[in-house]
Amino acid sequence: MSNADPTKTSSRRPTHQGVTPITITVAGGVGFGPTKLAAFDAALREAGIANFNLIPLSSVIPQASTIVTTEGAATAPGGWGDRLYVVMAQLRVDTRYEEAVAGLGWIQESETGRGLFVEHIGHTEREVRRDILATLDSMAAGRPHIEFGAPELVVHSTVCAGEPTCALVAAVFENEPWRGDQVIDLT
Repeated sequence: MSNADPTKTSSRRPTHQGVTPITITVAGGVGFGPTKLAAFDAALREAGIANFNLIPLSSVIPQASTIVTTEGAATAPGGWGDRLYVVMAQLRVDTRYEEAVAGLGWIQESETGRGLFVEHIGHTEREVRRDILATLDSMAAGRPHIEFGAPELVVHSTVCAGEPTCALVAAVFENEPWRGDQVIDLT
């Protein structure tokens, strides 16, 4: 289940001299499979990011960023095996009737587009939403010189019906192909 509006853009594209604007897409999915890892892969496929090497980022949204939410698969550019930079929350469960909930929340300064992501997981939507909002509130309070806008959230959840399941939400930044000119000397 998601609470994202598929046409929603969280902010107008900020203009900031000397900074390349980027669009960050928030997508999610749930998946099922014979193992927790297979369920994770199914959730990645539903989110549209399964065929990339995922590189986790911390929580900082660069200046001049626009965040777009989408239902279903993100349309991440790039080729098979490219690096894809993401902030991601994911929870895998395999106990019958156990709920898996994953969510991302964010705040941005409207003038510059800079902001912060947080990711939380849990076993109820109420718990995950509470933790996201509490964390964003604390992070904003620690940066009193920045006037952040209202928090935004995307949460996905599923319940294990017998086979392993996974819920995930990812903020997809950008991809980077492998250059092939890097030689790593392990001697």
